[in-house]
Amino acid sequence: MRKPPRPARVRGPATLNVSRSTGRPPACDGRPGTRDRRRREAIFNRHRLRSTLDGIAEGLSGGGRWLAVGAVAVLGVLGGLGSFTFGYGDGLAYLGNDPAKCANCHVMQAAYDAWLKSSHRSVATCNDCHLAHHPVRKWATKADNGFFHSLAFTTDRFHEPIRIKPRNRLVAQEACLHCHRRFVNELLPVTHGGDTPSCVRCHADVGHALRD
Repeated sequence: MRKPPRPARVRGPATLNVSRSTGRPPACDGRPGTRDRRRREAIFNRHRLRSTLDGIAEGLSGGGRWLAVGAVAVLGVLGGLGSFTFGYGDGLAYLGNDPAKCANCHVMQAAYDAWLKSSHRSVATCNDCHLAHHPVRKWATKADNGFFHSLAFTTDRFHEPIRIKPRNRLVAQEACLHCHRRFVNELLPVTHGGDTPSCVRCHADVGHALRD
């Protein structure tokens, strides 16, 4: 006597076969059942993404949410003011090599006029004397001067006429030696870091003539 056929098995919701060592479904290896493994891994990834988003939402609830809103607001205000200042002050001009752009700030006008009357007008620009000739240190010095000059001129806290700072005086001294080393080689110290006579002590007017 023939046995009646077995009733069709009703498949329940897919379960995740998660590895205890990795916390992920087993990788697909091309054997039979690869499509099921891929489906299980996709379900696992969706659950993990949902759990991550739920954790972020929970962290932003209550006081955390207002803290995040405040931080975004502060960053927005600072970013807006910085963008406006950079655009209003023609900040992109300072990335070039035109000395006239340095006179965008009115306090630099006297220095620019003195450079026009100097002996170095035809052979050196502002960047040649006031920036390092090393490709990395050049932009580090430009960023340093750009920030502190903007801060001083915006808050109106600077000496007038302007005075060079010690670290920028060293940059100018290195620029002098970069161009004139073969002429002053006998004046250089024997050991690295030794005392070197300041070039502008005797040649103060070569870069900015007729300055007080």
